[in-house]
Order: sequence, then structure tokens, then C-alpha cells
Amino acid sequence: MAVGFRGGVLAALILALQAAPALADGFVPAVVFDNGGKFDKSFNEAAYDGAERFKKETGIAYLEAEISAEGQRELVLRSLVRRGATIIFSTGSDQRAAVIKVAGDSPQVKFVLVNVEPDTPLPNVSAIFFREEEASYLAGVAAASASKTGKLGFIGGMDIPLIRRFSCGYAQGIRAVSAGDEIIVNMAGTTAAAYHDPTRGAELALGQFDRGVDIIFAAAGNTGTGVLQAAEDKDKLAIGVDSNQDSLHPGHVLTSVLKRLDNAVYTSFKSAQDGSWQPGTVSLGLKEGGVGLSVDEYNKALLTPALQKTLDEARDKIVAGTIKVHNYVDDKTCPAQ
Repeated sequence: MAVGFRGGVLAALILALQAAPALADGFVPAVVFDNGGKFDKSFNEAAYDGAERFKKETGIAYLEAEISAEGQRELVLRSLVRRGATIIFSTGSDQRAAVIKVAGDSPQVKFVLVNVEPDTPLPNVSAIFFREEEASYLAGVAAASASKTGKLGFIGGMDIPLIRRFSCGYAQGIRAVSAGDEIIVNMAGTTAAAYHDPTRGAELALGQFDRGVDIIFAAAGNTGTGVLQAAEDKDKLAIGVDSNQDSLHPGHVLTSVLKRLDNAVYTSFKSAQDGSWQPGTVSLGLKEGGVGLSVDEYNKALLTPALQKTLDEARDKIVAGTIKVHNYVDDKTCPAQ
């Protein structure tokens, strides 16, 4: 029953709870961080940032939990429900089965899924989708424009359709700039462990750099931090994902593909608090500000004015519908690869 737990009393193993939430209005938000941990420098940490922003602005603390083994999901959710959670935001597409089961038994609690939705709509479940392929397309434009070798890499975490969506969007952006560029794709693994293995990420990156790649887009959770480190070690470039990773290796991170999970968590908590929360599905892309590329003091020297203009033009065309980025998940194909 305790397989994969990190040690200590069962409750402590399951829940990394903060101080008891403010209960004046009976509102208790909660967030579940998936494999990789809340400080993965990627999507979990983005969710953490959103929860922290909500706490800072409202003074309402939140419950939190981290998943470290597949069998924990339902147990963690039920523990949060028992603790009084009124809305639970679950990061990671693997959360669906557990969320649907617990949501059916807990109609008084609101649940939020990311990048997956219930097979049958439930009145207390919402699903937030991010059009990662749109921001990945821009990353491909940036990479192809900045590359000196015409060889570009992609390293994904677990080989699932969601990660292929990043890869396919990236490839489409590359092809829009240079149809003849070589694209090398590697996945770190086929299980959730593929998201938290920086050593594996570094190994794959070094292999690609040895083949002439000079820019790698890493969509691999904490595994991607190994890719970014390898880029600095080899004096090459990498592209971060989900959170802004530009500052991790200044001068060696061309940009980061942002998935604004922080905004999703914040707005989910706020809407549940003020009574405007609704079940159903929401899709967030460039137009809605749900995804984008990072530009800051750490990478502005790499994103030249000319390149930034090119990116702005591509972004505007995607928002207007002039450029339609193919979504790998729709038919499990990628026309650019």
C-alpha cells in the first residue's frame, strides 16, 4: 500500500500540507503536483507559482500534495477531500482516472484537469487545454532562424501524444523557415520516470550535439534541466518549456515555451472563490495568452530585433488563423516530420 512513498507517517508521505487554510468563508483550494515534484522548474512549478500568487493576494492558504507513485493518485485526492478541499487542481494528464472516480463520489468538490477531459461530462469537473503546438511552432521558427548548422533537436519526456504535440509544433515552425533542416527527435522514456531524470536528458543532449545539432528544444519536465546544462557545457543553445527557464543558464537558453499553468491555477481558484467557476472545457492558446515564448534580460541578446519581428509576425498569423498549426493529438500524425 505504501509502495513508492517517501518515508514517514502515511499522511506525511501523501500530503505536503501547508499551514491550515483560512476557513472564514469555507473556501479551501488545493493543488496536486504530478511526477517530478513542485520544484521541477517546469509545469509543476508553474502551478505552484499560480497557487502562491493566489495565496499572496487573498491571504487564503492552500492544501498541496505531490505524487511520487502511480498508485497514490486516488488516495491523495480522497485525503484532500477529507481535509476539506473545495476545489482541487490536478496537474498532469495522468490524473484523469483518479479525478473522475473521486469527483463522482464528491459532488460538493470542484476538480480541474489539465490537457485531458472526462469521457462523460461531470458537473463538478472542468478541463483546461493548452495549445502547446502554437508556442512550439514559434520555438521552431526561432530555432531555425538562429541555427548555424541546420541541425535541430527535440528531446521529450515520456513518449505520449501530449509530448508529440510539442515536437510536431516545433517541427512545423522549423519547416516554415527552412524546409531542408534536419530534425533529430529523442524521447527520454515510456514511463513517468522520463520526466525527472536530468542525467538522461544530458546524455541525450550530448548525443545530439555530437551529431551536429546546435539547438535543442526540451519538453521533458525536470529531465529537461539536464538538456539545458548540456547546452551550456557544450556552448550550444537550448529551449526551455512550461516555466521560464531562461535564467537557469543565461546565454544558452534561446527562449522558453511557456504554458501558463500559473494563470490557470490562479483563475481556477479565483473563480471558485467568487462563484463564477464553471464545469466544461476551456482551450488556451496564443490568442488567449495561455501559451507563448519568454523574452527577458537573460535571452534578449539572443532574440535579435530581426528575429523578434519574425516571431511577432508568425504569432499574429496564428492568432488570426492565417497559419494553422497542426495538432498531433487530432490524428496522431505530424506532416512536418
